Formats: sequence, C-alpha cells, structure tokens
Amino acid sequence: MKILSVILIALLSFIQEGGIPVVKATGYIDLKRYTGTWYEIARFPNSFEKGLKCATATYILRNDGRITVVNKGVKIENPSEVKQSQGVAWVPDKTYPAKLKVRFFWPFSGNYWILAIDPSYRFVLVGDPSYKYLWVLSRTKTMEEADYRHLLEKAKENGFDITRLMRVEQNCP
Repeated sequence: MKILSVILIALLSFIQEGGIPVVKATGYIDLKRYTGTWYEIARFPNSFEKGLKCATATYILRNDGRITVVNKGVKIENPSEVKQSQGVAWVPDKTYPAKLKVRFFWPFSGNYWILAIDPSYRFVLVGDPSYKYLWVLSRTKTMEEADYRHLLEKAKENGFDITRLMRVEQNCP
C-alpha cells in the first residue's frame, strides 16, 4: 500500500510540474462580447462536421443567462445543402466562465473550454479536456497567419496534437 501511495504522489507531482500537459481554460470571459458569429478557421476532424465547409458558430445570449448555439456548415459534396444544428450552452461554475457546457441532444452535454482569446475578441481557441476536440475560430472568414500561429502555440502548450488540425474552407458567399 505504501508503494502504491508513493507512485500516486509521484504521478500527481509529475502532472502538476508539467510532465503531462493539463488543459487550462483562459481566465475571465465576457459572454456578451463573445456572442455573435464566429467562422471556423481550423478544427480537429469530427463526425458531426464531416464533409462540411464554410462552418460557422453563432452564439446568442438568452434572458436566462444561457446561450443559444447555432452551428452551420455547407456540404462539400452538395454546396446548395446546408447542415444546421441548434443547442444550448451554459456556465456550470460562475467562478470559471471560460469553461462552458454545451448540449445539442438531451441528456448529453460536452465541454466547451475557451483556451485562448484575443483581447479584442477577434479570434479564439476552443477545446475540451479530453483532447478530442479543438477549434480555431475568427470573427472573419480569414485570419492573420501570425494570429493563427499564436493560437497553435497555445494549443501545443495545452497538450493538443496540432498536426491533427485541418483548415476549413471559407469560400462560400
């Protein structure tokens, strides 16, 4: 039992000292400023956005403090077809406003953590602690390469494998 305790303490110490990166959300987020439409610049491949380009996420602050989430994307194979899903997001712990939960299908919800954000709310890095999901979002269809690289560095600091990121075409009218 003593050996197991020593191993556990060593492992926790290793994790806390930077041996294994731990996903960290950014500090304060002004949800009113965060609302509006964001263009997807890059993402980890996932099943619910497979075959989509021109993906956007629109956030609408509701009177109850929650956020309506509307995700849209144009099908690459049939550009006249738009896929849309609507969900709700909320802050489960007001002391960590950058750690949101999002639900598209009841009763399932996922983590939506804001990992880095431009002080002017021009671009943002969003991920989750499972390392399954990562998005680079911008208020415009394109973003400066230096800003993109800055977010990639933030993703690497959080332990994400940025080689998995795929750029998203934003060539729709």
